[in-house]
Amino acid sequence: MRVIAGSLKGRRLKAPDWPGLRPTSDRLRETLFNVLATRIDGARVADVYAGTGAVGIEALSRGAREVTFVESDRRAQELVAANLAHCGLVTRYTIVRAAALRALESIDKDVVFDIVLLDPPYAITDAELADVLAAVGPRLAIGGLAVLEHATRHPVPDIAGRLVRSRDLVSGDSTLTFYEAGNPVAGP
Repeated sequence: MRVIAGSLKGRRLKAPDWPGLRPTSDRLRETLFNVLATRIDGARVADVYAGTGAVGIEALSRGAREVTFVESDRRAQELVAANLAHCGLVTRYTIVRAAALRALESIDKDVVFDIVLLDPPYAITDAELADVLAAVGPRLAIGGLAVLEHATRHPVPDIAGRLVRSRDLVSGDSTLTFYEAGNPVAGP
């Protein structure tokens, strides 16, 4: 695993030494950031289910203003911190040590993100995913974008709260689903 481009290009990142964490492949990260190229410079980014931190570190390398890493697993939190330190990054990031839904709901309401990147465990339930996606909507800046990495075989919602699905990019067993903020969906 390495940083693909930007100021940290070529830096090797530490991988997990325990089962169950599925880092985004270099190839899929490159595809993702090719799509985000015009949006990333100066963006405020959230890397939700950060895992190794590779996606958020890639964003910082490519000029993101600030990245918030959200991770609930203590081992992964330590891995994110180690990878940030290995890259010499000491500013422009925050690590939120909480479950995704709780983190999104507890971040200061004045903080909105230009890009929210989500890479939940492939075993996440449909209900959990819908709740997290719905919580992303209010955190997304006007014109912002949320990107969900998921198993290609697993269907994801077209609409979740304010998020409206706008595009899918399939890469083997993984799919990147892009969401934009639409009008809020009225409750019952």
